[in-house]
Amino acid sequence: MPQIPGINHLDAVQAFQKAGFEIKRQGKHIIMTDGVRIITIPRHNPINAYTLGGIVRKINLEPYTPFACA
Repeated sequence: MPQIPGINHLDAVQAFQKAGFEIKRQGKHIIMTDGVRIITIPRHNPINAYTLGGIVRKINLEPYTPFACA
């Protein structure tokens, strides 16, 4: 089975900032919150796709669909 490529941790931080999260603390991991939910992003390059998928599932973030019908 082919490996799924990961993404840079800074790109992940930017994506979560666009989703309404802000950085609260940085160290070995980046802690972000939107006031209700807290996520932890590792500073690995690249972040494993499965790890990032788990973070997205944890906060119930829906995928972007520009032409979604209401």
